[in-house]
Parts: sequence; structure tokens; C-alpha cells
Amino acid sequence: MTASLNVDICVIGAGSGGLTVAAGASQLGVSVVLVERHLMGGDCLNFGCVPSKALLAAGKAAHNIVHAGRFGVSGGPLHVDNVAVRQHVRDVIAGIAPHDSVERFRALGVNVIEGSARFTGPREIEVNGQKIRARRFVIATGSSPMVPPIPGLEAVPYLTNETVFDHDQEMAHLIVIGGGPIGVEMAQAHRRLGSAVTIVEMARMLPNDDPELTAVVQDCLAREGIDIRTGVTAESVASAAGGMAVTLDSGDLVRGSHILVAAGRKANLADLNLEAARVDYSPKGITVDRGLRTSNRKIYAIGDVTGGLQFTHVAGHHAGVVIRSALFRLPAKAKKTAHIPWVTYTDPELAHVGLREEAARALHGDINILRFPFGENDRAQAERDADGMIKIVTARNGKVLGVSMVGPHAGDLLQPWVMAVNQGLKIGAMAGTIWPYPTFGEVGARAAGSYFIPKLFTDRTRAIVRFLTKFG
Repeated sequence: MTASLNVDICVIGAGSGGLTVAAGASQLGVSVVLVERHLMGGDCLNFGCVPSKALLAAGKAAHNIVHAGRFGVSGGPLHVDNVAVRQHVRDVIAGIAPHDSVERFRALGVNVIEGSARFTGPREIEVNGQKIRARRFVIATGSSPMVPPIPGLEAVPYLTNETVFDHDQEMAHLIVIGGGPIGVEMAQAHRRLGSAVTIVEMARMLPNDDPELTAVVQDCLAREGIDIRTGVTAESVASAAGGMAVTLDSGDLVRGSHILVAAGRKANLADLNLEAARVDYSPKGITVDRGLRTSNRKIYAIGDVTGGLQFTHVAGHHAGVVIRSALFRLPAKAKKTAHIPWVTYTDPELAHVGLREEAARALHGDINILRFPFGENDRAQAERDADGMIKIVTARNGKVLGVSMVGPHAGDLLQPWVMAVNQGLKIGAMAGTIWPYPTFGEVGARAAGSYFIPKLFTDRTRAIVRFLTKFG
């Protein structure tokens, strides 16, 4: 066995959060070991954010060709080369991969070890037969697809987000089990690239978002020809002529050529031997406090493995908290869920930050709801992209409590509202801002301005204006 290695920080997992901790700590002058058992860049680069957005971009390009006639332009007949589309996805990953590579991190001074980490004690792990001791450990092992126990599923060649991007054969009919963000994004991308698509969701589609806005997304997907089955459960899966068949608890039978399982994710805890580290965990993930410390105060956990919101930007935020806490010994805490934005990259996009309407009513009682449709936005009309709305929730005093938006570029348009929610701004600050014309962002300005209309155009203010006119 190789001699024990002693370092300041040992990071387990080279996804976005782990890489951020490793790079930051090394550049601050402490010794760092980074352990990764599979691919540098983790799920986001290889199986998640990056490839999914690349595939969605290909789907949007195809959609724009088909619908170019709305601008008086002929796009010609659509031809989709599935092999070339998948190569586009791989090229995008390859273009980003050097930033997350073993070579780059070793050049930064990080000792990158490729292998599986297993705790052998509260201050020690073993990798490839080598013992590693550290002053602080950071567990950043992420999550992986959860495969539901549907009878027969194990006997058919189903896809997950970890395999679908390498599947370059034509999919005549894709059945998507799960109507969360991954499921609906992949459903729309494949539909636009020529596949028939059916979504099977046991609850409602996109259940963590505002139902008033998810209805807009669902309507758009249905208009594109996606068969959406909500409130039903897949009872069994079996091989069938030309593919496979899914039996629903409604009694319906859905036949398709391929199945994509997108029914949630599970924290990657296997083989870590957390009991030896005295780290508490549950099936949801590792238990942490607001400072992201585990039950072992020398061990932190960040990102998906903690069982919270599963977004790359959350893992990045967690990494910053750990650096402030572990290296600068500052009392850093992770932001509460209400301050974390998220986006589903369908077309139209669906974005949210803060409290949804029902949660705001429960906490604050009397609230205001402000809406403005993209259909009344001049830029949206010019670009023939007018589906959607913004929905703003404020307290009685005008404080912005939450914002949901469905429409073109909603993820980008949400960002000033993220600041408003995080900084506790009032709606007047947003209404008083000059927004350039013509931009999609004006939907927010118009919604904010509507807060003051009931207060401005009243009999009392009209009487004041009439009185003032008497003075010339």
C-alpha cells in the first residue's frame, strides 16, 4: 500500500461544485486532493446542462426552419441528420471540457486522483489502495438518474440522461417517463427533431412551478404534437413489435420505439462508507446544516448529494460557502430556497425565483399579484414569439416576494428579478427603472408599473389634478 497522503482539503467529486472548491482552495495556497471516479465536469458537462442545451438548440434550429414562413421566408424541406446532431452535442461538450480537465486542474496545483473514494474513518479515505488524510473533506458526488421499479422496465433497453445523448439512431416514437424539467426538455427537443413523443407523468407536468405558467408550456408542447398524459402511472413495460409498450394505470397502452426514464434523481452515496466517517444521511442525501457541514464537523457536503435543489448554480453557490467557511473561517451560510432561481429551458422558457403565490399567501396573508403578457410586448410581436407572461408576487408594502415567468428568454429576463428578491427590493424600484425599447424585458416593467395603477387613477387623484389646473 502507498504511503498515506496528508493534505489540507480533499474534495470527492469533480462536478461543478467540487471543481470550484478545488480550484479556489488551490489558488489560495492550500494543498488539495481532488478524487473523481468517472468523468471530470460531472453530470452537468457530460450528461446534463451542456448536452441538453446543445440538443435543445438543434431542435430550435429545426423548428425555426419549419416555421420560417411566418416571416415570409421559405426554409425549404427539413432534413435532420441524427448522427450529425449528436456530433454537434459532443462537439459542444468537447469545447468546454478543457476547462474542467485533469490537465488544467493539475496545472492549478490540484492533485487529481482518478478512482473511487471510500471513508475508512472520520478523517481518512482510501482511493486505489492509498490512504488520504485531510483537515477538511468536501463531498460533492452529485446525483444520478433514479429508475422507478416499474415491472418489466429492467428487461428493455431504456435510456436515461446519461445515455440519450449518445443515441444517434432515429427514434420513431419516444416515450418519456417523467414530466419534470429533464423530461419535458428532452421531449420537446426530440419532437422538433422528428420523433413522435409521449410524456407519462404521475402528477402534473413541472410540479415545482406555478401551475398557471406551466399550463402555457404544456399548451405549447401539445400544439407541437407531443402527447401529454398527466395524472397516470406506468404500471408495466414490455417488448412489443417494433419497440416496446407501456401499460398505464388508466388502462391505456402506449406503444413506442424507445423509452427515456426521467423520473427524478438520487444522491450518489454508494460505496462512500459514510458510517465510518460518522456522517448522517438518508435516502434523499447527506444531512447538512446551513453552513453545509455534516454531522462530522470536519466534513462538508455540497450540491445534489445534499438532497436539496439540484442545479449547477446551487452547487457553485455551495462551493463559495465552503471556501469562506473552511479556509477563511467565516460563518458562511447557504442561501434559502426562496432566494434560488431556476429555469426550465423549454420553448417558451419557464423561470422562477422567490415565493410562489400559494406560499406567499400562507406566509404574508394579503398579497398582490401582478401579470403582464408577452402578447402585449412589441418585441415579442415583432419576433412572432408572444406566448407567455410574467407573474409577480408582492407583499402589501410592495416588497417583491417572488417572480415567475414563461416566455422567450425567460431565464435571462429573470435575472434583475433575482436581485430584487435577494435584496428585498420594492416594486417601485423596478417600476422606476428605465428599460430599453423594444426589449422583451419590458414585460417586467409593465407588470411592475401596474402595481401603481389602482393607486394613481382614482377619483381622489383626478380631483387633485382638476384642482391644480385652476392655478394655470
